[in-house]
Amino acid sequence: MSTENEIQSIKHIVIIGAGFAGLKLARKLNNHPSYKITLIDKNNYHQFQPLFYQVAMANLDASNISFPLRNIFQKSKNVTIRVATVTNINAEINTLETSNGDFTYDYLVIATGAVTNYFGNASIEKYCFPMKSTWEALEIRNILLTHFEEAIAADNANTKKLLSVVIVGGGPTGVELSGALAEMKIDTLPLEYPELDFTEMKIYLLEGSAKLLSAMSEASSLKANEYLQKLGVTVMLNTIVKDYNGSQILLQDATSIESTFVIWAAGVKGNIPKGIKTDFISKSHQIKTDSFHRVISKENIFALGDVAFIESDLYPKGYPQLASVAIDQAQNLANNFLRLVKNLPLVPYQYINKGSMATVGRNKAVVDLAIPKLSFHGFFAWFIWMTLHLFLLIGFKNRLIVFINWIYKYITHRQSLALLFPSINSKPEPKI
Repeated sequence: MSTENEIQSIKHIVIIGAGFAGLKLARKLNNHPSYKITLIDKNNYHQFQPLFYQVAMANLDASNISFPLRNIFQKSKNVTIRVATVTNINAEINTLETSNGDFTYDYLVIATGAVTNYFGNASIEKYCFPMKSTWEALEIRNILLTHFEEAIAADNANTKKLLSVVIVGGGPTGVELSGALAEMKIDTLPLEYPELDFTEMKIYLLEGSAKLLSAMSEASSLKANEYLQKLGVTVMLNTIVKDYNGSQILLQDATSIESTFVIWAAGVKGNIPKGIKTDFISKSHQIKTDSFHRVISKENIFALGDVAFIESDLYPKGYPQLASVAIDQAQNLANNFLRLVKNLPLVPYQYINKGSMATVGRNKAVVDLAIPKLSFHGFFAWFIWMTLHLFLLIGFKNRLIVFINWIYKYITHRQSLALLFPSINSKPEPKI
């Protein structure tokens, strides 16, 4: 039986967000006797964001990449799950307001990730489709399939518009979406929709800078561009979207593209809860922290992952918003919480660049290694990409199901989950 002193010595850590950083931190401190942990998320599951595009393109089911939090911590003695939306942080009195009641904390960890950045353009936000959640990936899948069904009955001019898909943003998400959709156009769609002429289908990838995959090497960028163009994707670099009305995209050079389906993957910003003072927010809309992940001037509030901004000499614009960075930061903070128990000094976080990768399609991927500094592409890069993502998935069952789906797709060249759910649609219907 615990004594009153032992109970008082237990510190309460509240973690906001069950993404890569929040989940990693909770798992590292799971069942530790010195900490009580409350993990708060608006969903009751963890989402594996790198594979959202495969859900959107009907290659994987949403349940394959979404993991119930209560299952993960069902044997935990110190981790409590709360499904709620955080409405305000009262840093001065160590309380947190949520849609499911208020919480007090000894330590607060903000790991709320990132949201889509529309750069203040209301019409783009109204009509474009983002992909920052499992639900949004399902919505994209549903709209895509709905357009194919509608195209069958449409006249020639409207058919072309319905079959035109525009993806804005040439980062990993945009590249992977474009490649997967182009493969569907070649392999699957002509068999499933024989009434349609898919030579009329246009896939555009628009990127505002001079290269795709801006964070990767020039060689990888060029190879990704080459892969996409061979698959039939129209890649448009140095192309900035000025406006979109639901049926026509207006570009900065005054030209336009006809399309009723635009996927916005052009930028993200930190998902900052209310209560964080503007002085602590960077120009990239992230929370400024020191190298110990502490929010500037706050000893007991921390920020991790995509929502956090750590400035350094090598990375004056902050560290890359990658899953690997979020996981490493959570590991470092967990170790520091363990050091606090032993009254040991904290260890600052040091970012180690492991490299980056992106897949374009079947046997097509690009990989940049940091140590040794090396870039390669093709089947071997694609195999490494698959192996790493399988390893990062939670649970043997999910890894097995995803692996089986990938093998099925590799052998048959077909996706297996083209299910249409009309109730998913939530965006305004554009006028064709």
